[in-house]
Amino acid sequence: MNWKEIPPLASLRAFSAFAERRNVTQAGEALNVSHAAISQQLRALESHLGVALLDRSGKSLALTPDGEHLARALQLGFGAIGTAIADVTKSGTDRPVHVSLTSTFAASWLMPRLPAFRLDHPEVSLILEPSPDVVDLRPGGVDVAIRYGAGGWTGVQAQMLLQSPIVLVAAPGLLGGKSDWTPTELAHLPWLEEIGTTEASTWLAGRGAALDPAAGRITLPGNLMLDGVRAGQGVTITVRHFVRQDILSGRLVELYVEPDTRGYYIVSGQAPLRPTVKTFVAWLKRQAGEM
Repeated sequence: MNWKEIPPLASLRAFSAFAERRNVTQAGEALNVSHAAISQQLRALESHLGVALLDRSGKSLALTPDGEHLARALQLGFGAIGTAIADVTKSGTDRPVHVSLTSTFAASWLMPRLPAFRLDHPEVSLILEPSPDVVDLRPGGVDVAIRYGAGGWTGVQAQMLLQSPIVLVAAPGLLGGKSDWTPTELAHLPWLEEIGTTEASTWLAGRGAALDPAAGRITLPGNLMLDGVRAGQGVTITVRHFVRQDILSGRLVELYVEPDTRGYYIVSGQAPLRPTVKTFVAWLKRQAGEM
C-alpha cells in the first residue's frame, strides 16, 4: 500500500460520517465537531483526490457516483476496524491478570488478602505465578511483577508497595540462649534459603564468612522457608514485615537488620495497563495503605 496517497484520516472519517447520515450537521454531532469543520474536511478530501465526491447543485449535498463508491469502501473499512477493536478490547478484558511474585510474598502477604479482592472484584480473574526469576513484562504475557529491591530499574515502571528492611532471624531454640552472634559463628549453623536466591551466601560473604558445608543448607520455596525457620530448622534472611509478629512475640530472634529504604515494588512494562490490571494494582495500593 502506498501510504502517501492515502488522504488524512480526519477527512476520511468526516466523509464517512456524512455519507452515513447524508447531513453535515448530524455528521458533526457524530464526530463531536462543528458542521463547518465537516464541510472543511469534505472540501479538503476532494482537493486531495482531485475528484468531485459531492454534488452541490441541489438544495442539499448529495454523493456523486465516485462519492458513493468511496463511501461503500469506507463503510466496509471502518466497520472492520471497529469490529477488530471491539474484539481486541474484549479479549484483553477477559484475559486474567497475570502476576509474577515470590512465594514468600504470595503466602505471607497476598493470599490472606485475596478473599477481600474476590469480594470487591469478582469479575477479575488472576494468575499468580510464584517465582524468584526476573520475568519479561510484555503485552500478552506477565502483566505485573512484585519484586523486592531498591527500585530504579531500567525499562520498567516501578511503584513502591511495601517498604521493609531485610533481617536475619532464627528460632530461640536453635540459638541455645546465645544472643550475640558473629557472622562467622552463624556460618556454622544450618541455613534455610529460598529457591533461586543466594541471599545467605551473599550476606555471609559480604562479612568475610562462608557457609560451613558440614552445617547443612536447605533450599526451598519461600513460604516453606518461613515455616522452617519458625520450627527452628535453620537461620534465614527475609523481609522483616513477614516475621514482624514473630519477632515481637519472641518466636524468632532478630540477629541482624539491614537498614535501608528497600521494599516490595509493583513492576510493570512501559505499555499501558489493561483496565483489569489497573483495578488490581489500585487494590494492592489500597491494601498497603491500610496497614
